[in-house]
Amino acid sequence: MSSELHPSIVALVSLAANIAANHPKQGLCQIERLKGYGVSRAQIDTVVEIARHIRDEAAQQLDAKFDEAYAAQFAPKATAKLASIAVADAGACCTPTPSGKSCC
Repeated sequence: MSSELHPSIVALVSLAANIAANHPKQGLCQIERLKGYGVSRAQIDTVVEIARHIRDEAAQQLDAKFDEAYAAQFAPKATAKLASIAVADAGACCTPTPSGKSCC
């Protein structure tokens, strides 16, 4: 049994990674390959949606952490100590995309 991934899977992963990482080329070079492998537009659209969702979710979480740390800089000293205590996020590892697709 071969452990190599099919080239279409590699191209889909590359496309998703480029989008999620905000790479300047956005994975557009993978589109022609995916079309050549017979991957449907609907399947590519799903990958794009999931990658954008993960990217946007990560940005929102980073912004929230920044906002919290920024606000702590202006809080009274006693409050700043409480704000610096890390609280575990009890949420799911991921949330569905706006159209309901799972990213997990």
